[in-house]
Amino acid sequence: MNAAFASYRIEHDTRYDYGAPVSASWQLARLTPRALPWQHTLWHTLVPDPTPDECTTGLDACGNAVTRFALHRRHTHLEVRMACQVEVAPRPAWAPAVPEPWEAVREASMRGGLDAALMRETTPGLPWSQAARDYAAASLHPGRDWLEAVLELMQRIHREFEFVPGATTVSTPVDAVLAERKGVCQDFAQLMITCLRTHGLPARYMSGYLLTHPPEGQPRLVGADATHAWVAAHSPQHGWVELDPTNGCLADTRYVTLAWGRDFAEAGPLRGVILGGGEQRLEVKVSVWPLDSGGR
Repeated sequence: MNAAFASYRIEHDTRYDYGAPVSASWQLARLTPRALPWQHTLWHTLVPDPTPDECTTGLDACGNAVTRFALHRRHTHLEVRMACQVEVAPRPAWAPAVPEPWEAVREASMRGGLDAALMRETTPGLPWSQAARDYAAASLHPGRDWLEAVLELMQRIHREFEFVPGATTVSTPVDAVLAERKGVCQDFAQLMITCLRTHGLPARYMSGYLLTHPPEGQPRLVGADATHAWVAAHSPQHGWVELDPTNGCLADTRYVTLAWGRDFAEAGPLRGVILGGGEQRLEVKVSVWPLDSGGR
């Protein structure tokens, strides 16, 4: 990492309290930052409580680091605490490029590598949407340069949709987000992905963290941050370009990547299955602290 890198300490605590005892639990965590040419993890801990009866680590089909663990005994809560320090350098600079019509990108993605081809496909969570295709068509004029088109699509979503926490859930369909014109980062990322895929363009769901800033004159609050979602779109010339429709900008050193996939289900930080439990209460606390070059 060179002098331009940013360094962060990140803490991510997830706690479930169950209204009735859980007899068994199986969980999958994507809570280890990806190793990337511009991103390096100095240290990392992941501690479930209660202590799991079994635990394995590995990579999933998208190359994300995953931790699978299970509890085979009675418990009334589950807490997963992650802490790490990550350094992030600027993404690679783009070389001067000739115009690249988006239709040519679509055709190339059908003949290119498997990674880009998979990111053109619908999923149960992100099915075909005619409404999304129609919305994207206003940016994807015939023959238009791919990068110019995806940047405009990102900016349109940023301008035309309202960020409203609690307005949606993880299962809210893209068509409902389009109709209501409001949601959160996950919704806007999945909308943009669906817009691109319905025109045959590869796009993937990015999960991670974004450095935010407290109001002027106020201290940074512990646990006040959140996970973030954005988009990566692919072309032969530019490779994967990371776009954030929630904030209307390209990803930079403020963005820490945890995982990516075709949708939230393939990149979300934690999911699982329990036996029992009754009603449950979820509490998530995320803190992202910028550090100086000495790690302070």
